Amino acid sequence: MSAENVTFVRTLTNLDTIAIGFGAMIGFGWVVLTGGWLESAGTLGAALAFVVGGAIMALVGLTYSELVSAMPVAGGEHNYVMRGMGARWAFVCSWAITGGYITIVAFEAVALPRTALYLFPGLNQVPLWTIAGSQVHLTWALVGMVAAVILTWLNIRGIKPASAVQLFTVLFLLAVGALLLIGSFVGGSTGNLQPLFEGGASGFIAVLVVVPFLFVGFDVVPQSAEEVDIPFRRIGQLVVVSVAMAALWYILVVVTAGSAMDRAGLAAADLATADAMTALWGSDVFGTILVAGGLAGILTSWNAFLIGASRLMYAMGQSGMLPRFFGRLHPRYRTPVNALLFIGALSVFAPWFGEAMLGWLVDSGAPSIVIAYFLVAVTFLILRRREPDMERPFRVGGTSGLGTAVGICAALTTLGLLSLYMPGMPAALSAEPWILFGLWWVLGLVFWLRVPRGIAPGEDAEERLRAALAGR
Repeated sequence: MSAENVTFVRTLTNLDTIAIGFGAMIGFGWVVLTGGWLESAGTLGAALAFVVGGAIMALVGLTYSELVSAMPVAGGEHNYVMRGMGARWAFVCSWAITGGYITIVAFEAVALPRTALYLFPGLNQVPLWTIAGSQVHLTWALVGMVAAVILTWLNIRGIKPASAVQLFTVLFLLAVGALLLIGSFVGGSTGNLQPLFEGGASGFIAVLVVVPFLFVGFDVVPQSAEEVDIPFRRIGQLVVVSVAMAALWYILVVVTAGSAMDRAGLAAADLATADAMTALWGSDVFGTILVAGGLAGILTSWNAFLIGASRLMYAMGQSGMLPRFFGRLHPRYRTPVNALLFIGALSVFAPWFGEAMLGWLVDSGAPSIVIAYFLVAVTFLILRRREPDMERPFRVGGTSGLGTAVGICAALTTLGLLSLYMPGMPAALSAEPWILFGLWWVLGLVFWLRVPRGIAPGEDAEERLRAALAGR
């Protein structure tokens, strides 16, 4: 088979698809940040923030669901915005979500050795240098680097082995969640849930503002749509299911951890959820199990975003927005090998910058992700008006006007979320994340100026779309 004729292989099942979408949204933040969420907003306030944030993400997820069922090709939003708004806006959306994905991959490469340090306290050996007050050790950085190499190699070898690891790790993560829930009934106390609300509107917003970063990942499913071996309507449904599962997970963590210890104890804990698990079961063993669940969350998120980012870069390479080098599939494994090698290289370097990178990466990627979500919602509305007869196996609201209302709400709420990051707002970003954000978009401007104006909306994906539809 020549390089030009190499195509993706359809092999992902319902469970594989759910594992990719849900696993992408469950990283490590739930282990370390829960105490801060409870301190900022209170138990019910934090849970409510995830209800509201989950509802916003569900609205965005519904727009994705309809669009992926209509255009089930690799690259997701790249193809949707291309068809609805043209090449220049498609680049903006694709560059935004790619930036978000890459920051998450780099984040997980740093989070993994940091988490391993809790299980192996002697891990830090051979000090190298200090960055922003964070000491980098050789052995610590090697853990992240070796994991990056293994995960990249696994993804190059094919979507099936990558998805098999994803499914197994997600099942382990769910088992840890079940232990947390049972422990709450066994050793929790409703008195520890007080105060239910804390910090007023500012506390609520402080939790709400992290939702886009925590929930990013359901959109990885559309990125791999050419590799899903299920009905196109089902793909759209599973996007929404994965968002609902993630919302339930975060609410579960907030409430169960809140029932385990008083607020002062959780706020003082370095690993709040792990300490909560220890308190619920009365044994350090269960705290260790929960940290292992945190490691599982890192791996599921990292693996999923390698899948998503590489497929998106492949689509951009196919359309000429990035060098054609990125738009090639491995002749044997049929994976976007060059894109995977590029992203894998970035994750190899990330741990060498130390722990201070964690917060900067979280904050710098979030605005880009929200920008992409806004553009997808706008595209959803444009295509509803311009192409009402487009084949949509999953149609939000059927033939009623509900679908348009969902699109408008998704656009408005994502704009509202974006405003929360601006200077002067309660959750305004610090200087370092804005610098990283600015550098990413300066680089993007260089490529944007080279985007061919003559690309017709959806032109680069039409042949693959016809083949996908013909296969059904």
